[in-house]
Amino acid sequence: MPILNYTTTISSHKSVGEIQEILAHAGAMAVSIDYDTHGQPDALMFLIKVRDEPISFRLPSRWQGVYKRLLEDPKVPKSQRSEEQARRVAWRIVKDWCEAQLAIVDAGQAMLAEVFLPYAVTQSGATVYQIFESNQKLLISGE
Repeated sequence: MPILNYTTTISSHKSVGEIQEILAHAGAMAVSIDYDTHGQPDALMFLIKVRDEPISFRLPSRWQGVYKRLLEDPKVPKSQRSEEQARRVAWRIVKDWCEAQLAIVDAGQAMLAEVFLPYAVTQSGATVYQIFESNQKLLISGE
């Protein structure tokens, strides 16, 4: 089965704008866009207050993984196998994911910072997930 949203025609910039609006409605104090060297959105940075302290989060698109999947899937038409399409698809997936995460928050099943925790930026500039990835001994074994 092809990757989610692989046929989208919605521009990356429009999806990023929609995500900014979603985050603002959810209580983000600030939302900004990081661009790559081609002027394409690369990540969203946003601030959420956690116990009255603003915490930074960085939500990347990581479109390269989407591009690889588009190229590898024989069910994806050649017309959909481009970097530009991968960027559109990646941001659309991020938008859908944000909506799903915020539905969990709206339902009272989690806190806003909780669903975005892997993307929290630490004092070193690395995200919580990047720190975990470099030192998996932070968690106990499930054995």
